[in-house]
Amino acid sequence: MKRLLEFIMTLIVTAATYAIIHIFFITDLFNYQKTLPAYVPTGLAVFIGFIFYFIFSSPVADLLMKRLSQAEERLTKMNMKELAFSVLGCFVGLVLANLIGLAFRGFGALGTIIIVLLNILFGILGIRVARRKKDEVNVHTLHNALMTTSPVQEEGICYGRPKILDTSVIIDGRILDLLQTGFIEGKIIIPDFVLEELRHIADSADSLKRNRGRRGLDILNEIQRQLTVPVEIQEFTTPQHMEVDSMLLKMAEQLDAFVVTNDFNLNKVAEFQGVRVLNINELANAIKPVVLPGEEMEVTIIKAGKEAGQGIAYLNDGTMIVVDGGSGHIGETKLVVVTSVLQTAAGRMIFTKMIAAAS
Repeated sequence: MKRLLEFIMTLIVTAATYAIIHIFFITDLFNYQKTLPAYVPTGLAVFIGFIFYFIFSSPVADLLMKRLSQAEERLTKMNMKELAFSVLGCFVGLVLANLIGLAFRGFGALGTIIIVLLNILFGILGIRVARRKKDEVNVHTLHNALMTTSPVQEEGICYGRPKILDTSVIIDGRILDLLQTGFIEGKIIIPDFVLEELRHIADSADSLKRNRGRRGLDILNEIQRQLTVPVEIQEFTTPQHMEVDSMLLKMAEQLDAFVVTNDFNLNKVAEFQGVRVLNINELANAIKPVVLPGEEMEVTIIKAGKEAGQGIAYLNDGTMIVVDGGSGHIGETKLVVVTSVLQTAAGRMIFTKMIAAAS
């Protein structure tokens, strides 16, 4: 490879030298044409080419190969989306440079130099702009931009960014109910390494982990049977060994997909890496019914609270209700009035008083 590169560079230097000497020769700037034979430009170009080959070609080739290796390493680290946008940006920049360069074609050698500089400048500019704007473009926005007629929902075509399920959200099970409602659009992707993790949990010696793993596999089978959203199992591998959460984020980045989870730590890491996450717990908190102080409701007090005289009840969605003075009415259904609402990291708490106590 190095020898071939040295030979190509020598040919380029020889050709460039011949072109420069030939220009001086035919223009006869120094009145050499009458005294020098016609083969002088060729001879000088070949002589300089030999000097370059034996003295300069090796170090120049080493430097060029080092730069090529660095460029290759940077290109291999790019994902397909970033690489595609870089190529597209460079192409657009070169087109613009050549369109502007049409105005300089009549300026001879100076015009050629200007056109070359414009190509370099606009090519680099196109790559930089495309790489910065790549995150603003996804499959959905590109489809909307290219679509000139009203969208027609064709059978077998699924619109929306794909959603990747992690292990915790599959074991949790609420994703199945959410899919059956039809609120989630886009293809559901289940990575093969998530399936492998579920299988390991289901084969665990710990009975609690084993039951959780089997529940996850049962939920997964139900998800595949539901017909509202298409489900696909995909293989994904990385050159280096990575943890499951890291592979999930890497896969989501390459597929331009959302990660569906209820793992708080994964949510924070994904936010830091710029990967969009749909958290089931955040969704559950967002759709809980809003209650205001002064509203009345019927609740069943099921146990005593931490403070003296308090009773605890729950709404259907699991929201805890603290009933002041309800400890003596465990097992009874009482009409209560809301006094305040407290939002905590664990969820929403509603503080109430029984109507009789409030009056």
